[in-house]
Amino acid sequence: MPGMFDQMKAIAKAKKVQNDLKKTEIEASGGDGAVTVVFTGELKLQSITIAERMLAPERKQELERLIKDTMTQAMQQAQALAAEKTREVMKQMGVNLPGL
Repeated sequence: MPGMFDQMKAIAKAKKVQNDLKKTEIEASGGDGAVTVVFTGELKLQSITIAERMLAPERKQELERLIKDTMTQAMQQAQALAAEKTREVMKQMGVNLPGL
């Protein structure tokens, strides 16, 4: 049954993509390296690094903005990567989902 075999291959490919996303790290920096965040391809936060120069009380608002913006940037990159990988698997399965 070639259809079942193709489906099993597609499932195996999907699991491989999921494992690859677990291992993939997406890094984003803001404020000339003042804030750096790292997410996995599964959108799990791995680390936040803050430059010492940003820890002064008078820079609190700037630091908050940088953290938010940098995390948003990293999450968008991770989501784009996951969507791209998912599209590849769906295409191999012969599935076309608009917007994906």
